[in-house]
Amino acid sequence: MKEVLEFLSKAGVFFLATADGDQPRVRPLGFVMDCGGKLAFCTGNNKPMCKQLAANPKVEISAVDDKCNTLRITGTVKFATTPETQKKALEVMPSLSKIYSVGDGKFEIFYLDEGKAVCSTMSGESKELPL
Repeated sequence: MKEVLEFLSKAGVFFLATADGDQPRVRPLGFVMDCGGKLAFCTGNNKPMCKQLAANPKVEISAVDDKCNTLRITGTVKFATTPETQKKALEVMPSLSKIYSVGDGKFEIFYLDEGKAVCSTMSGESKELPL
């Protein structure tokens, strides 16, 4: 998982796809952290993304690095919102405190379960990375 976490962190912005009924939805994210050995992300429960994750927890994440290598991650989302995970997220990315706080009733933490990560080069070589 360390290699995947580093790839996403270096990318800065990566994209998470959900499903809204039969319509795919993709949005940029910039926050990721290790949550008990799982890749974790955050959102607000007032956002459509949170409702989509609750309705269909299957997601895909895509990122690209400065050498045009791509990382594609698939998995199932599990919510892990606790005061402890919220506090850790705010420590990892203090700027989140501009929109969220511990126990505010909207700050949600979720992680990928049953995930698979594949890194591919421009020449088409691919390797699976441990999650």
